[in-house]
Amino acid sequence: MGVSAWLIWKRLDSRLRGNDKRIKIALGIFLGQLVLNTLWSIIFFGLNSPGGALIEIVFLWLAILATIVAFYKISKPAAWLLVPYILWVSFAMYLNYAIWTLN
Repeated sequence: MGVSAWLIWKRLDSRLRGNDKRIKIALGIFLGQLVLNTLWSIIFFGLNSPGGALIEIVFLWLAILATIVAFYKISKPAAWLLVPYILWVSFAMYLNYAIWTLN
């Protein structure tokens, strides 16, 4: 995740003025999904709410997808670096669902 964001951040410093707004939006989406990532842990572990965490992880998954799409328009390697992350969150979503249904 960090290397992916760094590749995008590096483009901001490259003085490609036409892409500044797109890069800032992509980094904003990245920060948004990072906040959602943190919130999932708080909801699932801190509040002991698998149902609430399941709803939240769906939004996290969508935010990661939006990040991948935004990053792909700027740097294909940065987008591809996030694929293992979305796969992991997909598996975590399945586990979250299983825990929710078993309780």
